Amino acid sequence: MQVWFAEHPLVAYIVIFVLITYVYNKVFRVHQKLPLLKEIILYILMAMGSGMLLIFQHDKLPIIQCLLVAVGLMLLVRIRYFVEGRQKKNADTSSK
Repeated sequence: MQVWFAEHPLVAYIVIFVLITYVYNKVFRVHQKLPLLKEIILYILMAMGSGMLLIFQHDKLPIIQCLLVAVGLMLLVRIRYFVEGRQKKNADTSSK
């Protein structure tokens, strides 16, 4: 996987940017929308940071794999909250 991403740097850059954007939107985003200019600046900075992480990925650090683990853990937490909410809703309806 590491070798394939080294041979296809554009794909690696896009994957890194998408994963970073997902992590930002699910973890660090506040409930209010930012003004458009700040939003544009934020995504430009994330694109530049993705370029820096692409350099690290090219130097044989497992950046994409670490981001995939982070996104996987975030998905597990969302599934857990969904299941707990469902159990709580079923407990509330059965106690009435």
